[in-house]
Amino acid sequence: MLEEWNRRKALVEQVLARELEPERIICPRLADAMRYSLMAGGKRLRPILLMAAADALGENGDLYVTAGCAIEMIHTYSLIHDDLPAMDDDDLRRGRPTNHKIYGDGMAILAGDGLQALAFEVLMRQPGASPDMLASLTREVAMAAGPCGMVGGQAIDLESEGKDISLDILRRMHMGKTGAMFRASVRCGAILAGASEAQLAALSDYADSFGLAFQITDDILDVTGSEAAIGKPVGSDERNSKSTYVTLTSLDEAKELAANAVKKSHEALGMFGTDADFLRKLATYLLERKKSGLTYCWWRGDFPPAERGRDA
Repeated sequence: MLEEWNRRKALVEQVLARELEPERIICPRLADAMRYSLMAGGKRLRPILLMAAADALGENGDLYVTAGCAIEMIHTYSLIHDDLPAMDDDDLRRGRPTNHKIYGDGMAILAGDGLQALAFEVLMRQPGASPDMLASLTREVAMAAGPCGMVGGQAIDLESEGKDISLDILRRMHMGKTGAMFRASVRCGAILAGASEAQLAALSDYADSFGLAFQITDDILDVTGSEAAIGKPVGSDERNSKSTYVTLTSLDEAKELAANAVKKSHEALGMFGTDADFLRKLATYLLERKKSGLTYCWWRGDFPPAERGRDA
């Protein structure tokens, strides 16, 4: 399992590096800023989810790495902007200074903008996709990344700082801010693999439960992790007066909510055979994350030390 993860992660890194060749970007400092964040590591969870969704349908997910890399660009742009002083005002990301700490606020904003725009260009170059498929992929990613998804969730997050919010609002915020791009990743992989309506609906349910489990465990790690282990400041939610699954329930209740979400993600894959095992194990991994954020019990080992302390 670890071997397959690392193989696909290396494939993603190769494609991302190719898409950021300096001669394609007219401002060298902008190219540097985009590369600084995009090539900073991470587990590359979203493109791997996309490829694993295609695998679940009996296809070779490697064929769709281009679309997965487009989604990774969207994710990275959101991290750059989320770290800005006007947003979460974080100094560390993936174990090193955030983009704006190196390049300044203005260039960091442009680096994010550049990655967002480049993502759609890359998406439209997915080999083997028909025009109808490309249109569907573009709609999926745009909806997930925009005001109906990630940006909308970020807006709720920004407005909620210092306020008491309900668990329903918190769930809506995170299903937009975090869950929407997980959903888009899985659905894009399924679309590229020719999923039926029933298969697409089942994989969408899986993605929704996966996204919920991911966010709950992320909230837990913000309380129980360490800065050296997870690569960014811990306790930032508390400092920014943000409501989380831990603050609105309790640590034990949050763990139970995460376990229930993982259970539902497994149930959603009931119609799929062993080709969906990678997706099953990805969901289980969320419950096994330790303070390093990267412990995978079924592999009986961790990622190499160089991979520790990087967020997803």
